[in-house]
Parts: sequence; structure tokens; C-alpha cells
Amino acid sequence: MNLQSLLAARIEAGKPVRAGLIGAGKFGSMFLSQVPSIRGLEVAVIADLDPERASLACKTVGWDGARIARTRFVDNGRAAVADERVEVAIEATGSPNAGIAHALAAFEAKKHIVMVNVEADALAGPLLARKAREAGVIYSMAYGDQPALISEMVDWARSAGFVVAAAGKGTKYLPAYHTVTPDGVWEHYGLTAAEAKAAGMNSQMFNSFLDGTKSAIEMAAVANACTLDVPQDGLMFPPCGADDLASVLRPKSIGGVLEGDGMVEVVSSLNRDGSQVARDLRWGVYVVLKAQNDYAAACFKQYGLPTDSSGHYAAMYKPFHLIGLELSISVLNVALRGEPTGRCRGFRGDAVAVAKRTLKAGETLDGEGGYTVYAKLIPAARSLALGALPIGLASHVKLLRDVPAGEFVKAADVALDETSQAVRIRRALEQQARQATPSSVVNGAAASA
Repeated sequence: MNLQSLLAARIEAGKPVRAGLIGAGKFGSMFLSQVPSIRGLEVAVIADLDPERASLACKTVGWDGARIARTRFVDNGRAAVADERVEVAIEATGSPNAGIAHALAAFEAKKHIVMVNVEADALAGPLLARKAREAGVIYSMAYGDQPALISEMVDWARSAGFVVAAAGKGTKYLPAYHTVTPDGVWEHYGLTAAEAKAAGMNSQMFNSFLDGTKSAIEMAAVANACTLDVPQDGLMFPPCGADDLASVLRPKSIGGVLEGDGMVEVVSSLNRDGSQVARDLRWGVYVVLKAQNDYAAACFKQYGLPTDSSGHYAAMYKPFHLIGLELSISVLNVALRGEPTGRCRGFRGDAVAVAKRTLKAGETLDGEGGYTVYAKLIPAARSLALGALPIGLASHVKLLRDVPAGEFVKAADVALDETSQAVRIRRALEQQARQATPSSVVNGAAASA
């Protein structure tokens, strides 16, 4: 609320909000398409590995020649962050290594940052958030992307006095999808390889949504932002439509599927036989509420909320999200209110690599959405005890030993470059987490692994 009045004050003062965008892909292009319609918001600089492609993207989304001409195009993110006009940096590369580097550069330059790059947040978000606080700047999730929208719903629910029983999103899922590779991805989207190529669609990126990796990464971000718990052995992806959220996403002890209240979970738009779930939530987000007293539960019924059989659990949801078209909400919140639209608050969940097939020593892992591994979400304490390899470090690294299909890949199983910035930051996060986590918790996770 009130972003427009705050923005009007900046316009009157002659101080528009100026952002710097790093990465002019699909998410970035969607954001750019909205900028001309938001008076008082400007993009001063756009960084992309191919500046000409970025300039063409601006033209494609409707920018006129004058706006393009007054925008600076550069080929590296550090230059965008360093630009003196930039107030808020937007990291939209999708690369965890690049995301970490750009975040650290932003902190050094005393610039706020909106992290579209959930891959970097899942890999090292708790440490990046701490460094942002130390630098006196804001580190924020990206509104429009599902983790920020879920975080908003969780904050709303808790602020209204409800227990959050569950929070998450929907997706298209079947257990067999975990082993799908980029070669077989398009049949699941109803496309041919030729059609996908003509549309410029990246098979590995789309496969990361299908094989469960993106869900693991995003729910790690949500758990860490909202201090929610994660399932001990990965997301369950229960088939569930909007009307059944409150009945399915409640504790097992009262007929649901969860280990307890306060969990993240992703619901599938497909039943296990492949048939469509009624009123599925494939594109949406949700929060399941628990009334803390009988009076509030009675109000659920009086005002038409679908509830579980007890009447104490109900759900709120958004059926869609608009990704980059909504990103300006984060930029304006950061610049005008000094507030993030969701931020990492702890290390509760970790997205770690699991072998898609039997992997042999000497093979090179190809990361998110590839041919070798997918990501599973597990508690951070269990990940630390296992020495599991985070999915963000599972790209372009060679295996040192065989890993059977379906087993976790451990950090000790690969030849990590311990001098790389991303590895060093991750190691620092792990050390910080071990110091903060009682040894009994970590040892207990190891015993149950």
C-alpha cells in the first residue's frame, strides 16, 4: 500500500528511483516491459553478457528509441552495480556463482539488491543476508517470483494471528520426472524439440522445473526466509487442488500428510496416475492457516472458507504469479520504504544434489536441470551432517568416485575448486551454521541419514 504516493513524492523532488538490471533474459525482459508504464522508475544501466541482445530485448518489449538511447548497456554486472546513478541492483542472471559475486559487489558499493537469482539465495542466502545487514543495505527476494509471494502470505497470516500450518506453491509433478533429462523434457510440455528451439526455449532450464530441482531451490528459500521447517526426506508433492489444501496440508496425526505444523510443501497438479487434479494450483502459491481458538474457526465457516474436517484449518491462495511483470514491487519497496519483499532469516533448508542415474568417477556434473543430478530439499542440519553437495555447486565439477542412482552426491565426492568465491562463501555459511547449531542436532541428523 501507498507505493504510488511515496513514488509521487520522489517525482516531485526530481529524484526518480533508478535501478540497474543484471541479466536481460526472460525475467528481466518482463520487468523491462513494465518500466515505461511506471512514472518515477527508471533503469539507468543494463548488464548482460551480450549488450546488443539486451538492447534488442528492450526494443522487443516496447521501449522507444529515446529510452534505449539514454540507457547504458554494459557486459558485466560489476559495472552496473558501480554506476553512481543506481540505487537498487537487480540480479537476474540465474547463475549462483554470478549471483554471489554481484551481491558482494553491491554490498561493497553500498547498494541495495533484489535477488531474482533464487539459486544464489538457496546456496548462500543466510550469509549474504548477514553481509547486507553489516553493509547497511537491503537484500530482498524478488516480488512476482513465487518465494516472495509465499513469504508475503506467511507474513500476512502470522500478522493476522494465525498459525502457519503449511506454505508453498503448485507445480506439475510425477515421481518419474526426477530422472528426466533435457533430451526428454519437451514431451512433458506438449512441444516438439523443433518448436522449443524456434521459440528460443532452453531445455535444461525448463527441465529444472520438471525434475523437481527448481521446487527444491525455491522451497529452501521460503523455509529460510519464513523460518519454516522442511520435510526430512524431501518434498512429497502430494496431488492437491485449491479446495483440498486445508485437508491435505495438515499434520499426519489428524489425517494430513505433513510431519507437523509449520512446513513448506509443493502440491502437484497431477494425480499419481497422470490425470489432472481438479482446480489445480500449478501456477499459484498458498498458505494453510490454523485458527488458534474455536471462535476464529467458527468465523472461517461463517465467511465461506473451505476448511478441513475439524474446521480449524483453512487456506488462502493466489492461482497465478506474474514473475517479472511484478518485479517493480520489490524495487519500489526497497527504495521507497527501505523494506525487502522477503529476505533470508536463517538456514532451515538446503537443496542438495541427488544422482539421476548411476554416476561414474571421472564424469562431470552438469548442474540444475541437466543429465546427471536433480535437487532434493532436506533440513539444513541433515545436509551438514551428510556433507551433501548443494545443487548450486554441482555444475562443471568432476566426480572422484561412483555414486549410485538415487543417492545423495556429497561434497567429498567431487573435485571442488576451494579457491572459487562461491565455494568459499558456501564454506563460510556452513561454518557459521555449525557454530550456531547444537552438535546434538547435527549428530542426530547424521544418525538418521
